[in-house]
Amino acid sequence: MDVTSILQEYRHWQRFSRQEKLDGEHRAAVQKLAKSGAMASRMTASYKSMAERAASEGACYRTLFNRRVDEENSLACEGWLFVRRVLGEGGTTKVRATMLETFTLEHGAIAPGSRPAVPVTLEIFDELLVQSTMQLGCRVDRHDDDGDTRFITFVDMVRGDLKPHL
Repeated sequence: MDVTSILQEYRHWQRFSRQEKLDGEHRAAVQKLAKSGAMASRMTASYKSMAERAASEGACYRTLFNRRVDEENSLACEGWLFVRRVLGEGGTTKVRATMLETFTLEHGAIAPGSRPAVPVTLEIFDELLVQSTMQLGCRVDRHDDDGDTRFITFVDMVRGDLKPHL
């Protein structure tokens, strides 16, 4: 086996390893959110805070989300979200943002600026969680692309250097 083939296999292994890590991190964050009992109103307040900080400091927040890849499978993806505004519309809350994707299984690690930023509209809503007991929780899905769901945006993971790529 030549060195080029070995390096290519190693890079594939790295990509799949990172995918597995992101899948586990996303799954754990979704479970933690469900256990916290957070409601849409609390999540909306969090996104409003992100929008204020984005406007004043150019803050972008790390986000993980599921992307449907076929009828049966979805994979976690990673990006940075620049929250522009939060709108209440007819009983629902929509978040207008710009997202820089930084990892997908298809593309691997994506350097900021190497792919265009994507305008996204997210919707925040309460959902009924049926596991061992019934309880209410909240969820954030992409409104303008139903293949991207369960956004988890981390308020403690913020960058201020991505504005030129938006």
